[in-house]
Amino acid sequence: MKKQFLSSLMAAAMLGTLALPASAQNLAVVNGKPVPTERLNTIKDQVERSGRKVTPEIEARIKDQIITAEVFTQEAQRLGLESSASYKAQMELARQQVLINELFSNYEAKNPVTDAEIQTEYDKFVAANGGKEYKASHILVEKEDDAKAIIASIKKGGKFEDIAKKQSKDPGSGAKGGNLDWANPASYVPEFTEALIKLEKGKMTQTPVKSQFGWHVIRLDDTRQAQLPKLEEVKPQVAQQLRQQKLAQYQEGLRTKAKVE
Repeated sequence: MKKQFLSSLMAAAMLGTLALPASAQNLAVVNGKPVPTERLNTIKDQVERSGRKVTPEIEARIKDQIITAEVFTQEAQRLGLESSASYKAQMELARQQVLINELFSNYEAKNPVTDAEIQTEYDKFVAANGGKEYKASHILVEKEDDAKAIIASIKKGGKFEDIAKKQSKDPGSGAKGGNLDWANPASYVPEFTEALIKLEKGKMTQTPVKSQFGWHVIRLDDTRQAQLPKLEEVKPQVAQQLRQQKLAQYQEGLRTKAKVE
C-alpha cells in the first residue's frame, strides 16, 4: 500500500517537473542525464501534506523510485513512445488532474476554515445531540405472541438478560443480554423511542412494541445528561469536515455555472 501511494505521488510530481533549469541540483545522473533533486523535494512535500512523516527510509525509497522511473522513461523515449496517441491522451488526462489538484489547493489556501466557523458547527452538534441519553435493553422477536410470552416469563421471575441471549434476533445486543448501551433516544426508530422515553428507570414495556424490525420488549436501565466531547477534542475533525464542505460547494458552484452544450 505504501509503495502504491508513493508511486502515485511520484507520477503526479514528475509530470509537474519535466521542465527544470539546468542549474538545478542533481539527485543522480542516469545514462548521462541529470535527475533534478527538485523531483525528490516535490514528492516529499506531497507526502507530508497528506499527513505522513518522511522518514529516512521513505526518502530512500522515493529516491530509488525516481531513479528507476528515469531509467524506464529513457527507454520509452528511445523507443519513440512519446509520439503515440495513447501516451498523448494519458498525458492530457494527467495534466488536467495535476492542474485540478492545484486549483483545489489554491481555493483551500484562500478560503481557510476559521475558528468562528468551527465553533458554530460544534454548537450545532451540541444542540442536536444534547439533552438526555438513555441506557436501554431490548429483546427482539418476530411474533407478537412470542414477545407477550417473554413479558409474562419475566414477570414470573425470568431473567431478562438470559432470555435475550437465547431468544433475541438482534445478534449485537442479544449476545450482551439485550444491552444497547448509552444512546440518544432519537437514534432509534420512532416506535422504539416513543415507548422508551415513557418508561421509568428499571421498568420494561408491559406490551410488545412493533417496529419495522419485529416486536420489542424494552427495558430502561438508566438515564443521564449527554456526554459530549469538548470542542478541543474534536476540533481537527470538525475543521476537516468544514474544509470538505467548502470544497464541495466550490466544486458544485463551478459545475453549475459552466455552460455545457
